[in-house]
Amino acid sequence: MQRTATVAVVSIVAAAIVAVDAAAQSASSSNPFAGISRLFNGREEPVTNDEGEVLGPPVELDFVIVNGDEDLEGQLRSASLITGALEENRGTGQDILAAARGDYARVLGVMFDEGYFSTIINITLDGVEAAEIAPLDAPEYVGNVVVTVDPGPRFKFARADIDPLVPGTAPIDEYAVGETAGTGIIKRATSSAISDWRDNSHAKARVAGQEIIADHNVSRLESDVDLNPGPPVTFGRLQATGNQRLSTRRLLKIAGYPEGEEFDPEKLETVRKRLRRSGVFSAITLVEAETLNPDNSMDVGLTVVEQKPRRIGAAFELSNTDGAMISAYWLHRNLLGGGERFRIGAEVSDIKSDTDAQDYEFDIRIDRPATLHPDVTGFIDLSLSEENEPEYYKKSAQIGLGFNYIRSERLTAETELRYTKSQVNYGSGYYDYETVSLPSGVTWDRRDDMNNAKDGFWLEGEVAPFLGLEDTGSGVQLSGEGRIYRSFLAENKLTLAGRAKLGTVLGPQILEIPPDYLFFSGGGGSVRGQPYESLGFDVPLLGTDDEAYVGGQSIVNLNFETRYQLRENIGAVAFVDAGQIWNDAAWNGETKWHAGAGVGVRYNTPIGPIRFDVATPIEGDEDDSKVQLYLGLGQAF
Repeated sequence: MQRTATVAVVSIVAAAIVAVDAAAQSASSSNPFAGISRLFNGREEPVTNDEGEVLGPPVELDFVIVNGDEDLEGQLRSASLITGALEENRGTGQDILAAARGDYARVLGVMFDEGYFSTIINITLDGVEAAEIAPLDAPEYVGNVVVTVDPGPRFKFARADIDPLVPGTAPIDEYAVGETAGTGIIKRATSSAISDWRDNSHAKARVAGQEIIADHNVSRLESDVDLNPGPPVTFGRLQATGNQRLSTRRLLKIAGYPEGEEFDPEKLETVRKRLRRSGVFSAITLVEAETLNPDNSMDVGLTVVEQKPRRIGAAFELSNTDGAMISAYWLHRNLLGGGERFRIGAEVSDIKSDTDAQDYEFDIRIDRPATLHPDVTGFIDLSLSEENEPEYYKKSAQIGLGFNYIRSERLTAETELRYTKSQVNYGSGYYDYETVSLPSGVTWDRRDDMNNAKDGFWLEGEVAPFLGLEDTGSGVQLSGEGRIYRSFLAENKLTLAGRAKLGTVLGPQILEIPPDYLFFSGGGGSVRGQPYESLGFDVPLLGTDDEAYVGGQSIVNLNFETRYQLRENIGAVAFVDAGQIWNDAAWNGETKWHAGAGVGVRYNTPIGPIRFDVATPIEGDEDDSKVQLYLGLGQAF
C-alpha cells in the first residue's frame, strides 16, 4: 500500500458510520478473536493436510510494528484472521494465504480505529508478499508469516461535528477538535448520539449522511455526521410467538408490555427481565419492527422458547457434631398454564447428630407471576415441621398468603399474612402458641456476584408484627442483616467479607413469645465453632421446678472472613464469628456471648463454591470446646 499525499475521502469510515444504529451496536463491535494474544512460535503440533500427512513444523507468526506503538501488536494479533486460523489448527498454505489476504483489511480497520490513516502494511509468507500470490497459486506449506505495520503519524480531529443532538446533550469527550481521531471514536460518538435519541422516544434515529476527510499533509481528520432522529414513537402491538404450554393472555400479563406509551429502550429491557425471571422460558427475543405504523407507533415481535416444565434439585450440609442435612425439591414451572410455579420441598437435618434426634420439614408453595401488577408475584405457602432438640420438642404448622414486589433485580420487597400454630414441650408438658402475623421485608442486593461476591453489599430488613391468640403474647419482631465485600490485589485475589445480623422482639415477656420469634446463636448460620443453637437462656417455668431452654429476645451476630484465591478454582478462608443474646427487648437484661474461629477451603464450581470449614470455640462454655466441621455449597455469607 502507498500513502496518499493529498486530501482524500475515507470511504471505509463512511461505510462504517452508515452501519451504526442502536440495534447493531453490539454486533458491530464484537470480535470472535477478542482477547487472544497467544504466540504461536513453538507450537508442538506440526502442520498436516486433510489426509493427515505432515507438511512441516508449526507455523511461526510474527507482528512487527515499525516506529510505532508496541501496544498495537496485541490488538492486531487479536483481529488477525491468521491468528484465528492457527488457533483452530488450520495451517496449510491455502489456509494461511486466504487468511493473509483478508488480514490487509482487518489490520487497516484496526489502524483506522486507532487514528492511523497513513499506514503501510506488508504481510509476507516465507518472504513473499501475500497480495502478490494468486489464490490458485497458494503454496502447500508456509513456515514463516510476518505482518509488518508502519503506522505513520496519528491523526487529530480538525473538525468533529455531529448533529442534531438531543437538547441538553453533547458528543462524547473524545470526539472533539484536537483529540486523537479514529473511526472507533467516530462510531462511538455516533452510537451514543443515536442512543440518546432512542432514549427520548425516537426509536428510528439513524445516520442520514456523513463526510469524513483525511488530510495526509497535516495529519488531520475532518468529521461531519448528520443524523435523522425520525419522529417520536410510541409502542404498538406486541406480537408473541413460540409459547406452547403458557397461554398468550398470561404471557402478555407477565410481560407487562407498555402498549401506547412513549418508546423507551429501558421499558423493552424491563419486559425481557419480567419474562426471564418467570422461569418459564429458556430463550427470549424482542425485535423492533423495521417500519412504523401510520400513527408512528412501532410493533414489537416477541419470540420465546419454553423450558422443560419440571425440575428437581437437592442440597446438603455436613457437620461432625450437628450431623448431616439433606434437602430436596420438585418444581413445576407452569402448573396451570399461566406461569404458576409449584414447588414441593422436604428437609431432614441433624442426621447422626451427637446431640439430638432428627428434625423434619415439609413445605409446599405456589407462586403466580403478574398478580395485580406485572412486577408483583402472589404466593401461597404451607409448611409443617418437627424439631427434636435436647432441651425441647416442637412441632408447628403454618400457612400464608403473600406478595413479592420486584422493583428491580437488585431491590425487592415482600409481605405475607401468615397463620402459625405450634406446640412446644420443654419437659413438663406442651405449651401451645398461636399467632396471626404480617412479616414484611425489603432486600437490597448490590453484590457483584450473587454466588461468590467480591465487591458490593447486601442489606435486608424485616418488620413482623404478630397477634397472639389464646395465651400467646402479641408484639413485633424487628430484624436486619448487612453484608459487605471488598477485594484487593491483582485480579481481586484477596477479599474481605463482613456480616452483621441483629434482631429484637418488642412487647410480651420471653415465655409469651412463640419460639420461632426468639433468637438462638451457634452453628453454621451464625457462629461456627459453636454447636447449633448452643447459646440460649434457661427460663424457669411458672408453677413447676423445670426450666425452658429458649432463644434470646434480642441478638447481635458478627462474622468476618478473609478469603484468598490460591488458584483459579481453589481458595482459602480464615474467619472469626461472634454472637451475643439478651433476655429482654431492645438489647436489655441479662446477656450471654460466645465466639468461634477457623479456617476453610473453597472450590469454585459453575453454581457456586463448595465450602469446607474447620472451626473451634474461642469464647464460651468450655464443655462445647470441640472442633466443628462444616461442608456445604456456597459461601457462608
